[in-house]
Formats: sequence, C-alpha cells, structure tokens
Amino acid sequence: MKQVLLTVKENIALTENVFKMTLEGDLSGITAPGQFVNIKINNFYLRRPISVCDLEGNILTLIYKVVGKGTEVMSKMGAGTVLDVLTGLGNGYDLELCGDSPLLLGGGVGVPPMYLLAKRLVKSGKKVSVILGFNTGSEVFYEKEFAALGCDTKVTTVDGSYGIKGFVTDALPESYSHFCCCGPEPMLRAVYKSTVTSGQFSFEERMGCGFGACMGCSCKTLTGYKRICKDGPVLKKEEILWED
Repeated sequence: MKQVLLTVKENIALTENVFKMTLEGDLSGITAPGQFVNIKINNFYLRRPISVCDLEGNILTLIYKVVGKGTEVMSKMGAGTVLDVLTGLGNGYDLELCGDSPLLLGGGVGVPPMYLLAKRLVKSGKKVSVILGFNTGSEVFYEKEFAALGCDTKVTTVDGSYGIKGFVTDALPESYSHFCCCGPEPMLRAVYKSTVTSGQFSFEERMGCGFGACMGCSCKTLTGYKRICKDGPVLKKEEILWED
C-alpha cells in the first residue's frame, strides 16, 4: 500500500450515473488487476474504495457509479483536482490460474476491474472471452473497449433492450479454462452455481480502513475468516462459503 497524491486529468460521464476518472501520479503501488484504491474526499470521514479499471504508466483510470453523497462529490471534480489516495489495496486476480482460454464476467460496476485483467491476459497470449451484464441498454459501457483488446465480447441486459436478454449466466460459452468475475452478490452466487471450472470472485463489502486494520469487512470462508480489503477482494471458488 502507498499513500500518494494524484491529480485528476479527466472526469466524464459514461452513462447517466457512471463516470470515468483518469488520474496522474505515482502508481507504483498497484501491482495486479483486481486491486483497488481508497480515495479521501473532503468533509467525509471514510474514504471511497474504487476498483482499478486501467493502468498505463503514470495514468490511472477509475470507473465509478454515483450511489451516495461521496461519489456525487467525486462526479463534480474537475481537471486539476488533487486527491489523497491509498493505492495498491487488495490482492487482485492471479493470472497464473487462468489457463489458455479464460472467461471474464462483469456485472454493472463489476465491469471495470475486468478491463485491466483482460488487457494483461491478452498481452500474455490468452484467448479471452468476456461477458458484461447490465440491467438495461442505457447502462452499457466499455463494450467497444473490450472488443478493441481482441476479446470475444458479449453483453447481456436483464430487460433484453440490448444484446442477449437475461443475465451473464445466460451467455456462458461451452468451454473455458477458468473464470474471473466481479459484480453484485446475486450475480456472484449465480455464477458460482452455473460454472464448471475453478474461478476467482471479487467481492464488494462495506469497508472502514481499506487495508486490514479495522477488521470491519471480515467474512467467513471455508479456510477461516478473511478480510475482504486485505485478504481479498478476490477469493477462489474453492474457499467461498455462502451464508443465507
């Protein structure tokens, strides 16, 4: 983990309530796709954890959804704003487990961390398939960006207004070597039940510190209690214990 000052270069709307922010600065603390950053916002006690979407040199791309007052303030930040950011948080995805033909599944704001993962996998010569899930066509973002990487990209919408009607699990390919996913818990549960290989799940959880000190995001797994912010957010399929 590193605490750094990053400067906002761009902050634009992708959909009605989803924004893309690019920041510049020391990003050496970020070492793996699936990690996140924790942003300090003036006049708010807790930082806001945001998944890393892309990383290129000293430019960081974040995609976030406005869900409360903190992210609303973020959405109004202009170029030149300097932010206090904790970088390199969480464990990220293990690319060594992915095999030759990995499948990536992202739902809503679970889509962004799939992008850097796809980018790294394609660069290493893997044949990557991607399924992006949204509620409706107006919420779709980053489909073209994944396709531009060379990924076999499919989009599902719950209402059928764009792409394949249904959920990401309704578009699963016949074969894949491994899967990685991120999204809301109902989606993760459905992926767990529908997939036939081992995989990696990125979980969302309310966090206090973001680096494992407060224990506020602990969850029970088959291998003991783990802190989502420190031991996760990525957990292997074989260690997940679903609690009703």
